[in-house]
Amino acid sequence: MEKRKFGKTDMNVSVLGFGGAEIGSLDPKNTSDKTVEQLLGRALDAGLNVIDTAECYENSEELIGNAVSHRRDDYYLFTKCGHPAGFNLEEWDPKLLTLSIERSLQRLKTDHIDLIHLHSCSEEVLKRGDVIEVLQKAKEAGKTRYIGYSGENEAALYAVNTGVFDSLQTSINIADQRGIDLILPEARKQGMGIIAKRPLANVAWGSGLNPPDNNYAQEYWERLRKLDYNFLVGDLNDAVATALRFTLSIPDVCTAIVGTSNPDRWLQNIRYLEKGPLAAGIIREIREQWSKVFEENWIGQV
Repeated sequence: MEKRKFGKTDMNVSVLGFGGAEIGSLDPKNTSDKTVEQLLGRALDAGLNVIDTAECYENSEELIGNAVSHRRDDYYLFTKCGHPAGFNLEEWDPKLLTLSIERSLQRLKTDHIDLIHLHSCSEEVLKRGDVIEVLQKAKEAGKTRYIGYSGENEAALYAVNTGVFDSLQTSINIADQRGIDLILPEARKQGMGIIAKRPLANVAWGSGLNPPDNNYAQEYWERLRKLDYNFLVGDLNDAVATALRFTLSIPDVCTAIVGTSNPDRWLQNIRYLEKGPLAAGIIREIREQWSKVFEENWIGQV
C-alpha cells in the first residue's frame, strides 16, 4: 500500500487508515474481539499502518487493544480526547483530558500513543489554552509522540494557525470540500500531517431516493442530490472508488480514515486504489461542480 510522509513528523503513513468509530459498541453481539482481531489483522497484513479511534467510541479502544496490541510495532496509533465518556467531569476540563489520556493508554494496552487529537473542541476552548497545555505535557512525558486537532471550519483554522499542532484531522470528500480551500492551505504552511475523515461521504448516495437514517449521511445525501455528479449514477463500486480516489488526490492529504466492521472490506478498499490516481480532468470537474453548487451552510461536518 502506498505510504506518504505525515507532515513534519517521522511517520510514513498508509494512504488508507482504519477508523475505529464503527466497531465501537457496548453490545458484544455487534462486534466481538474475534471479529476485530480478524478485521485489523487483515488490514495490517495488507499494508495498512494507521489505526485511529477516540475515547468516546464506546469500547473501540478496548477492542483495538485486545486485538492488536501484540503487533504494536506494525502500526501508528491515533486517538482523541475531550468528551466525558464515563468521567463525571465537564468536557474540556483539563483534569478530564489528563484522566482520559491515561485511560486510553490502558485500554489500548500500550505505553505510548503516536498521536492524540483534541476532539472537535470550539475555538473558544482552544483560546483558553489549557487544553493544549495538557496535550503538550503528555507529549513531554512521552505518553504521545505528537499532538493534533480533529475538527472543522473556523475552529480548525484557528487550531492550525496556533502553530502548536503536528496534525489536522478534518472532513474531506466529494460532499464536504469547504476545508480544502479554507484550512488546508494554512495547514500546508505549518507542515502538518493531514488526515481525511469521512473520505467516502458515508456513501450517502447509495441509499437511493430515500435519505439514510444516519445524520451525517443524510446531510451528505441532500448535498449530493444537488451536486448531481455524473459518476454517482451507475455501478456503486465504481462510484466508491472514484470518491475515495478524489479524497486521496487532494494535495497534502496523507491518509484517509475508513471505518468498517467487515473483515473483508479492506481487500475491496485496496482494489479501489489499484485503479491508480484519479484523472486530473475528473478532479477538476468535481471541484468545479462543487464551486458552482455549494451553499454557504455547507460547512464541514463536526
